[in-house]
Amino acid sequence: MTHPDYEHTRTNALLLAFGFGVLALGAVAAMLALGLSSPARDEIDAAAGGAAASSDRAREQAQRTSDRRSSALAARVPDGQLFAPGSFWNKRLSASVPLDVNSALLVQNLAAEIAREEATGIGPWISAGRRSTPLYRVPVGQQRVRVRLERGHESFRRSLQRAFASVPIPAGARPADPPDRHMTVWQPGTDKLWEFFGASREADGWHARWGGAIRRVSKSRGYYTGAAWRGANRGWGATASSLPVIGGVMLLDELKRGRVDHALAINVPAARAGVFAWPAQRTDGVGAPTTLPEGARLRLDPTLDVGELGLPKLTRIIARAAQRYGLVVRDQTGNGISLFGENPSQVRGEPYSKYFRGRTPQELLAGFPWDRLQVLQMQLCTAAPCRRP
Repeated sequence: MTHPDYEHTRTNALLLAFGFGVLALGAVAAMLALGLSSPARDEIDAAAGGAAASSDRAREQAQRTSDRRSSALAARVPDGQLFAPGSFWNKRLSASVPLDVNSALLVQNLAAEIAREEATGIGPWISAGRRSTPLYRVPVGQQRVRVRLERGHESFRRSLQRAFASVPIPAGARPADPPDRHMTVWQPGTDKLWEFFGASREADGWHARWGGAIRRVSKSRGYYTGAAWRGANRGWGATASSLPVIGGVMLLDELKRGRVDHALAINVPAARAGVFAWPAQRTDGVGAPTTLPEGARLRLDPTLDVGELGLPKLTRIIARAAQRYGLVVRDQTGNGISLFGENPSQVRGEPYSKYFRGRTPQELLAGFPWDRLQVLQMQLCTAAPCRRP
């Protein structure tokens, strides 16, 4: 037996449900009569287009959010500084930093190589012309283009091709001269960097043979790891060591200020074969066991008074950077030892003439105290990841 109020309530509910059912049947009949029981093709296409547009908007919003976050990071970084302040590129060396057990022997062999190059007139050299990497600093609003990576469809290359899908390359950009055709694009406002090996601009747009990309440059260790970009790995980078090709380059703005506050890149004729040293993550070395490996770090003896050597101004700038921050073996040349200055292609005239002052690179480096260099303690590796000692 049920309560009378409950029976009354249930009756009203049944009548209400019946009424809704009648209305629903009427609506279906109307749809059938009007031919609306299935959507038309143009409506399907419109819906799909709307979804695609929504997806594009979502991606654009995500990009803007990422750019804003990167901008906030970049705003806290010293103007013009590449990589994290604590990176080996930017951290000033302590006078007590440990030396490698083979430091004396390695420096002796390096000095012998210097003597050979001076005798034959091939070096040491400062690569500061059209073969060194240009650095394009671009604003946040720079128009983006796709860079087609050679064999970008291959599994090992797909992630790098995705990183190259939208790059803010200026209209008048020009890569370095052959054979390497390096080019670096840096967008400080979004804290991102792209670099290319074998870059070229063809009729159908930009192409590259290899390269790398780094987001959050201001937090970067200064070499390629999986943290550099989504899908990145230690095989990225326009050099054979996974060290960015702009790393250790003397920039024109720095020379204008009269000081370089970071380590300098140095390339050797033939780096040691089979092994590399942190911070390098790979090598193409072909040299003897007595040569420096890629990634090796050197510094000028901190007890040496550089000001008393009577060096030309540019050589003195180099010596002080080598003493305070060090030299890093970034790659091999197959020819002679080389340091690097920024490619001057964006500047009118010959900006290095006021720094070289009529001297050749060999003449400028003739007085550099190569025999007072020291090799810092090395962690030798045969495979990545290679970690600091």
